[in-house]
Parts: sequence; C-alpha cells; structure tokens
Amino acid sequence: MSTQSLQMMAVDFGASSGRAVTGHFDGERLSIQEVHRFDNEPVQLGDRLHWDFLRLFHELKQGVVKAKQQLGRTPASIAVDTWGVDYGLVDPKGRLIGNPYHYRDLRSEPAMQEALKLISESELYARTGIQSSSINTVYQLFAEEHLRIDQNASDWRMLFMPDLFHYYLSGVMASEYTIASTSGLLDPMKREWNMPVLDALSLPHSLFNPIVMPGTRLGALRSDICGELSVDAMPVIAASGHDTAAAVASIPASDSRYAFISSGTWSLMGIELDEPILTERSRQLLFSNEGGAEGKIRMLKNIMGLWLLQECRRTWAIEGTQLSYAELTELAQHAPVNSSYVDAGDAVFLTPGGMPQRIQEYCRTSGQPVPQSRPEIIRCILESLAFKYRQTLTEIEELTGEHLEHIYMVGGGIQNRLLCQLTSNVTGRTVIAGPVEATSIGNLMMQAKAHGEVKNLGEIREVVRQSFPPETYVPEDADQWEERYQQYYRRIVLQKMKN
Repeated sequence: MSTQSLQMMAVDFGASSGRAVTGHFDGERLSIQEVHRFDNEPVQLGDRLHWDFLRLFHELKQGVVKAKQQLGRTPASIAVDTWGVDYGLVDPKGRLIGNPYHYRDLRSEPAMQEALKLISESELYARTGIQSSSINTVYQLFAEEHLRIDQNASDWRMLFMPDLFHYYLSGVMASEYTIASTSGLLDPMKREWNMPVLDALSLPHSLFNPIVMPGTRLGALRSDICGELSVDAMPVIAASGHDTAAAVASIPASDSRYAFISSGTWSLMGIELDEPILTERSRQLLFSNEGGAEGKIRMLKNIMGLWLLQECRRTWAIEGTQLSYAELTELAQHAPVNSSYVDAGDAVFLTPGGMPQRIQEYCRTSGQPVPQSRPEIIRCILESLAFKYRQTLTEIEELTGEHLEHIYMVGGGIQNRLLCQLTSNVTGRTVIAGPVEATSIGNLMMQAKAHGEVKNLGEIREVVRQSFPPETYVPEDADQWEERYQQYYRRIVLQKMKN
C-alpha cells in the first residue's frame, strides 16, 4: 500500500434514505465522515410508484458542495451506489424519459406472468442465476411494452440507478457489473448480457450498455456541473454500483469461508464464491447469484429484513405515536415470551402499508397466537428474522457442502444489538458485526483500488479491520433456541411446503 493521502467521496442511495460521505485514506486506515443525509421517499403518481430522480440528483450535488467544504478541496473522486434492479431510460439526446419506476410498483407482477410464458422460470434461472421475483429488472422491462414494439424506442438506453447518476455526472454510459447482475439479464458465467434471454423476451439489444467491472474510471465530472458547483473535474468511478456488493467488499473477514448478512431495509444473506451455483435445488431455495468485487459471485437470498419494522414504525407514526428505532428495540426487550412467527421472505409483506395488521393476519391465518401489543409485534419480527437467517444458513451449507463457523453482519441493521444477539443465539454461530457504514466504506475502498492505493480485496478487508473494529456476539441459551427454531420450522417452513 502507498502512504499517499487520498480524500474521496461516496454517495450511497438506500431504499429509504441517502447519504454523502467523505473518506480519508492514509495508506493504512480509512476514516469517514457523513456530510449530507436526506430522505429517499417514493412518489405515488396516480396508480404508479416512482423514484424522484431529479430530487435525488439535486441532493447528490448538495453532497458534492458539502464534501468540498468539509475537505477544503474537491474530492479526488466520486462514486455512487444504490439498491438493485431499478433503472432509468434515456433518449438519444441524453434526456431522461420519465422518473424511474420503483421496484414495488405493481405493474411488473402481471408482466412476470406473461414473460414466463415465453421463457420458463427454470430456464431463466439456469441462464441468469437470479431467483424469480416480480421486482427483477427483466420483468420491469417486459412490463414496458413499448420497448418491444415501438421502433422509436430502439435508440433508447437503459441505465441502472447508479449508472444513471454516473451518466449525468460524467456523460459516460456504462453498466457496472455488480448492479447489472441483479437484473436477471446477465450471464453469470460469462459476466456479460445474456442474449438468448433478451431475444426470448424481445428486448432490443440496443437498450444495453457495455459491462464494466467494479473500480472502473468512467470519466471526469462534466464541465457544466463543475461550473455550477465551483468544483474541479474529479474522476467519476464505477466502484461497486450495487449497495450490497459494496457492503460485502467491506466485510472485515480474515478467513476465506463465512456467511454474510447485509442488514438494512432488506437482509441479504449469502456466501462469496468464485463461480455461481445454478442448480435446480438452488433455484427452489430461492438463491440468487449476483456479482461482486473482482468478478466474485455473491450467492445470496433476499429476505424482507427490517422493512417489516420500518413499516410498523411508519404506520404507528401515522396513528400518532412516534417511536425511534432505539425505543422499538427497548420495547422488544421487555416483551412477553414470543410464540408467534412470520416468514420474513413472504411476498405478502412486500408492499407498503398496514404492516402491523398484516403481521397479525399472517399469524391468525396460520393458526398461531396473534401478537396484540407493539412490543409483541416487534419481538415477533426480530425473532422471525433470526429464524429466517438460521434456515438460510442451513440451506447455504447444503448447497456448498461447507460448515460455516462465522456470520459477518454489516450495515445499519447491526445497530439493533438485539437482532445481532438473536442471530447468534438461533444459529449457534459467532456473529461478527460491523462496520455499520459498510456500503459507503466498500464504495470508498473500491475507489482507493481504482487509484492504485490497494491491490485487492484482501488488502481492502485488512484496512477495514484496522479502521473499524467489529463487535463479536457469541451464542447464548443454545438448547432453548434450538427448541424454538424447531417450533418455527414446523409452523412456518413445513407448513409452507405442504401448501
């Protein structure tokens, strides 16, 4: 590693909020500082749900201004990461064709059913390694019927959300590997667009841009933005465009085999591999093979995560009770012994609104005691998440044939120390939690790699270990939690298999 001081900027757009972060790397340690934070709320317009891209781009620019103010100079580079699957369309003159759709928009559900008449779910998985979900880009694009029949659309380009930000920052169109891999349109073996899938669904090849690997320099900040913001033409880097890929790059692991959980609105749980697992069994278990830094594969499962808790909090706020996340956790600590569980991966919880009532209805219809109080509902959510992690860990070990001793948890969700401890208790494994700002840290360290300051993932993870020491949780009350997991398994997993 070099001893050159490097000051960079990462912009991390999550599904509910965004932040701009500066990073200072001295060759051995990274320090970070948040300079701008903002909400990222979707907009319902008629019967459609959109992202407010113009507002988000404005917030990005405010972040650039604040980063320069904090650093005293223009950052050495900038990179953007976002959630997966969503995209914007751009016309031949570079103009945005409407605000991007939100992945929770309902248009893609019927489109998925129509698309699967043209290519089967099993064939699509064998070709792309991505579990079928209506939120996937492949179904969202298929829902835009005009793309398949309108000749005027043949000159349009599709840019995933981080690529869209990078384009309007640099003027360069490219599709970064990790974000493209979430689409259900990529060949996971060749790491390029899967042409047979595009042809089967009549999606024009012209929509798609060249794939670039994480850490690619795209170009410099456009001159008009430099003038508007009074900054220099810093490099724009496609670091790891998918937020989970960036988070996984920052895992402070020294061993080569472990499970990971990127914990936030979604919980992404999986393992890092050199090649995808494309078996029928992995499809049945709902695992996806997404791209990672250095061409790695993140074989993982999407779990609804703290979305359930966030939505309960939002519903209770509408009802007149504002509760912080710390207060929610405190309520759960003092809840009665829980005896009700939900499947944290069930699509019934995907859409927003009325989450406490939906959790109660799930328990009622599955023949379980119905949690009545807020502490009972919160405890039900957190324990159900931990049980889902145990179930997923068992499946990962089945697919890989490996026993994994450690679980690394990263992301904002690890601030819920109760969830971390429950995860260790239920899985019977040591949980190593941290860093909280994993996505921004991974983004910044991939920029450092693009600058030549670190050589590989091993060096990146060593820097993270030295810079952000993690917290360790060890299992407690193993017999009790094993008994309760078996109860969960019978009530939720086996019952679902029967249905």
